[in-house]
Amino acid sequence: MELRHLRYFAAVADTCHFGKAAERLHMAQPPLSQAIRRLETELSVDLFTRTTRQVALTAAGEVFRTDVERILKAVDEAVARVGRFASGLEGVLRVGLTGSASYRQLPALARLLKREMPHVMMEVHTEMLTPAQELGLIERRLDVGVLRPPIRQEGITHRPLADERLVVAVPEEHWLAEADTVRVEQLRHEDFIMYGAALGSVVNDAVVRSCLASGFYPHCAYEVTETSAALALVAAGFGVAVLPDSIRSAPREGVACKDIEDALSVPLVLAWRAEDDSPLLRNLLEALERHDVFLEGAA
Repeated sequence: MELRHLRYFAAVADTCHFGKAAERLHMAQPPLSQAIRRLETELSVDLFTRTTRQVALTAAGEVFRTDVERILKAVDEAVARVGRFASGLEGVLRVGLTGSASYRQLPALARLLKREMPHVMMEVHTEMLTPAQELGLIERRLDVGVLRPPIRQEGITHRPLADERLVVAVPEEHWLAEADTVRVEQLRHEDFIMYGAALGSVVNDAVVRSCLASGFYPHCAYEVTETSAALALVAAGFGVAVLPDSIRSAPREGVACKDIEDALSVPLVLAWRAEDDSPLLRNLLEALERHDVFLEGAA
């Protein structure tokens, strides 16, 4: 039994007329009649009753028709699905993000994908600092990364998404909580909550350079691996955390975020393997371009 024989049967069952079915199938009637006879012989059952004036489904034919319709629908859907996959309109996009980008850029990216590429699923990996994302890209565990340069691994290209000023997160009862803005110098005697030194955090580097420019080295009282943990410790009153502006989009009960007048900024980029020519990545980049997600004038 071949798939075309099922399509022949479905056409005759729909029309109850061999001539009309043959016309729909763009074939002559005699080969169609012969094919249905062979199908009936193979199944050892009559699927149609035939008279000189009428063709009708038998009880067995009605049962067979239900299953054939289901099979043909599944086949057509599989063909359409593999076509969407080959053209990058369906599949799984594995995305890595820094902790702070999870709060602002992840929701925006998810909304854009849902609208522009509705058959693409996201596999999200958050709280990944730049070195971890670079490794994930090189080892093909990630398709794209939302990370902070510099990128040290070869074979990774990127486009800028944002240039974020550093802000300071302080407990709500902190003496700076009511200030309009803060200067780095005012943090000289504070306990800092920072990413672990061994993690290679770009944000840490910017915080240290900002403090050194104001004449002091930050006192790191607690080290964390995740942005959410840093905010939790701030809320608990264990210190302050200097983080990218995107943390303002995070749920942060018990935390006040203040602009820092003289702090450095930290760039955020979308990164991917330079060799990746997949249709899925191409469609993503085109969608981001259409919606002006990349910083203007940066290619």
